[in-house]
Amino acid sequence: MSLRRWLATSPVVVALAASGCAGNQSAFAPTGIDADRINLLFWIMTLAGGVILLAVMILTALVIARPAWFRRRIANDRFVIGAGIVFPMVTLTVLLTYGLLMMRAGAPLAAGQETLRIAVSGEQWWWRVTYRDSRGQQMESANEIRIPVGRPVALELTTADVIHSFWVPNLAGKLDMIPGRTNVLTLQATEKGISRGQCAEYCGGAHAMMSLHVVALPENEFQDWWLREAAPASGPDYAEQQWGRQVFLESGCGSCHTVRGTPAQGKIGPDLTHVGSRLSLAAATLPNDAEAFARWIRDNQHIKPENRMPGYTIFSVEQLAVLAAYLEGLK
Repeated sequence: MSLRRWLATSPVVVALAASGCAGNQSAFAPTGIDADRINLLFWIMTLAGGVILLAVMILTALVIARPAWFRRRIANDRFVIGAGIVFPMVTLTVLLTYGLLMMRAGAPLAAGQETLRIAVSGEQWWWRVTYRDSRGQQMESANEIRIPVGRPVALELTTADVIHSFWVPNLAGKLDMIPGRTNVLTLQATEKGISRGQCAEYCGGAHAMMSLHVVALPENEFQDWWLREAAPASGPDYAEQQWGRQVFLESGCGSCHTVRGTPAQGKIGPDLTHVGSRLSLAAATLPNDAEAFARWIRDNQHIKPENRMPGYTIFSVEQLAVLAAYLEGLK
């Protein structure tokens, strides 16, 4: 590529690269305390590294341009030891110490703040989410986490199969989910909004389709949501949904899925009690509407290959439509 063509196309390349650093899955748009610290630390270390790189480039240019006596002075042992050993050790020690202090590594949660505890289990290829409050009340959801703004939330990260990694760039750094271990990640949102997360450790064929949403709500909205979420599923409102509920129960869907308030108590797949109120389906793979429900039930192995749910081609067009309507109505 000629220099003229490179200069012409480079602004486009830079613009496209910058566009990937924005939005609801970007570490450069922090909406949480930890993500804000990570962002600041990144820029400090980037600027420090840039200054050092510039100094090295200038020194290299001087060595090339200056006469032999200048090169001999640069090559003496004192300069090599000072610039090549002492300076990196001091600089890296300062940056490491500053980073540990800024990120408050190992520091306990702020005293006097009630901490919401949420157990998140990574499974191929979705997220099991279990809420626990200070009174011991517990409820389960999937592929979506709702948290109150300003309150620390302790995520107890585990895995049901292989290594996964939980990462919501807007809110905090990533943390691995290791078989046999429970790692704890603390989130504290600073503003209302929706952040997108991703499994950050390759975990199998559909790894790229293992995403989730974290919804930060003001405390009063979170409490209202909690009361609705803790309640059992609402009854079907229309004859179509009632037929769909019958199809759901008679087809054995309840052996894998739970719908609180019904005989369906399965634990293999996601809890569907309020699935119609979530932002997406299939771990942020599909939109949440009746058409997407029908597609997933019929063609899920094409959408997310090798997931544990078989494709149900046994349903007639009418059965599939009413079943999708029932699931969409679980709000």
